[in-house]
Amino acid sequence: MKNYKTLYINLMLVATLALSSSCSQDFLDENLTTAYSKDYLKTEEGIQALAIGTYYQVLNHSTDIREVPLASTESGTDEFHAGGDASNHIWNSYASGLSSFVTVNNANTVAANTNWDKLYIGIGNANQLIESATASTSTKDAIKKTALGEGYFLRAYNYLKLVRQYGGVPLKLKTSSTVELEFTRASAKEVLAQVIDDFTKAYGLLANTGGPTKITKDAVAHYLAKAYLTRASEINDSWNSDTKTADLQQVVTLSDQVIANHPLAANYVNLWDYKAPDGANEKLPELILSASYNSNALNSGENQQHLFFLSTYDQLPQMERNTGGGRPFSRLAPTYFTFDVFDNVNDSRFWKSFQTKSAINKAASGYVNGTDLGIMYVVNKSTDNTRFAKTNNGLTDNIVYAKTGKKIPSVFVAYAADNGNLMAGVRFPSLSKYMDGARLDYNATKGTRDLVLARSAETYLMAAEAKVRLAKAGTGSFADALPYINAVRARAAYKAGEDRAAYTDGSAAVTVAVLGGRNSSFMAENSYYESNNITATTAATSLTITAGTYPDQDLAVIAKLGYTSEYDKMLCLILNERTRELCGEFHRWEDLSRTKTLVARAKAYNPEAAPNVQDKHNLRPIPQTFLDAVYASGKPLSAAEKQAMQNPGY
Repeated sequence: MKNYKTLYINLMLVATLALSSSCSQDFLDENLTTAYSKDYLKTEEGIQALAIGTYYQVLNHSTDIREVPLASTESGTDEFHAGGDASNHIWNSYASGLSSFVTVNNANTVAANTNWDKLYIGIGNANQLIESATASTSTKDAIKKTALGEGYFLRAYNYLKLVRQYGGVPLKLKTSSTVELEFTRASAKEVLAQVIDDFTKAYGLLANTGGPTKITKDAVAHYLAKAYLTRASEINDSWNSDTKTADLQQVVTLSDQVIANHPLAANYVNLWDYKAPDGANEKLPELILSASYNSNALNSGENQQHLFFLSTYDQLPQMERNTGGGRPFSRLAPTYFTFDVFDNVNDSRFWKSFQTKSAINKAASGYVNGTDLGIMYVVNKSTDNTRFAKTNNGLTDNIVYAKTGKKIPSVFVAYAADNGNLMAGVRFPSLSKYMDGARLDYNATKGTRDLVLARSAETYLMAAEAKVRLAKAGTGSFADALPYINAVRARAAYKAGEDRAAYTDGSAAVTVAVLGGRNSSFMAENSYYESNNITATTAATSLTITAGTYPDQDLAVIAKLGYTSEYDKMLCLILNERTRELCGEFHRWEDLSRTKTLVARAKAYNPEAAPNVQDKHNLRPIPQTFLDAVYASGKPLSAAEKQAMQNPGY
């Protein structure tokens, strides 16, 4: 599955498929051509080629369309806020320009219709795949089971995204041979019923082989559980009472099946320790489904997520851009919620997810490239604000690197005596989960590593959430969730003998000391000890939660958000744990939206979002391009009809 896009472009796509794929007038107006006839899609070869193309369009488009995953799933949450580049700040701030049209800042600004159109294109492809595989007279399992099951999965996958972003949307389940202009919105209840039906069909057709870059039965089970959990969530409470308990029981049953087949990686860092395309960390048993990429220059697909979470290190003294350090587009920065929600002494995940040290790579006199420390981020706690007295937008002077005795040119501190700040300007620890030192050079935007879409740590937390919801409904106790939570936390704890200052990420995939004439700034250590101010140790730690107790970090969030009921506290714990485990993995906005915690958390932790976010933002606006293209009774919609089709408040 390493050449999705090449095959997709060669196939792309017969006219009938184009006509069925989108509700946008822009898309309906396109005049696509293809080297293949419709008859090709009736052959076994054509069906399998279409399956490959649909894989690419549905699974890989989320990374190839650059800013969309950030805008739609990470911006405007408690985890991340506006970084140093303003291209898509409006998606974070919820300002008035975030509506059915999005106010454009520059060429990188995500339009209101981009995600919508891409999702419907993928649905059109999946519809064609389902119809072609169903109509085929082939007796091969590759057609009648695998291709058909993939079609059902991929259609459900995109409709699940649509309903989680927009609520009820038009259901388009068949291809068309003529232009269609009349569409109505199905309800969220109807869309989720279709999603669950499609996933259920896929579950019955697919085998458990070929993962994580092939859709397996376990991948279907994971997303089917996610669909049931979505239907049982607060955003659907006006209509989900009849299905809620059964849905939650299904979440647990399906999750247990997936967990049994996908053991967690032994060390959290294994997930991000990328060395080369198709390397060991892309084949870990924990991985359930991944979007597949490689370094083939002929494959125009590219994972660009390595660009967006990085601080602009290359403007600092004795530093220049390099392949190991990454190309810093600096779209999103972590919030203080993200800094504070971790137990940074006992939980290894922050230190294995964020880059807090960089080596000098453009040395001045007296310094050595690759050896001397050039940048350090001290991520301390608010109770430890006296060690660092002088800051300037977080920058602290006259801090010495203990290993060399030399002054560190740039040190930034979370909490200092004069209120040090890592949310000012463009200085922040970089989320390093997508770092990619296997790129061709320091300016390359084409990433080579696979993007993890689903892994079993999330499955554990979905099961835990279902148990919490079942306890609220009177089935079981809240403590039933703890074995699932503690399994994830046990992996996160430091093991006996582990070097807590050790660090790696995908930057280590750089294979030469000097690439493109520039030294690497990658440094194989973090600021654990400088941040925590404790004596060096290799003792094991424990993160086990016992019934009726909450970690201090969670108690602080519970108090800030004013939760008093046991259910609200436990759901808060689950959402916090999802940040600790899944930070930056493109789940957050939808998690907060479906649980209707988005407004409270964004107001509490996201400074740009706080003045503007309101209840209407639990759903995205229906794009104006769609509303302007739709007809009713042979005529374009009136202004009143467009407003009736729009989500409330927009």
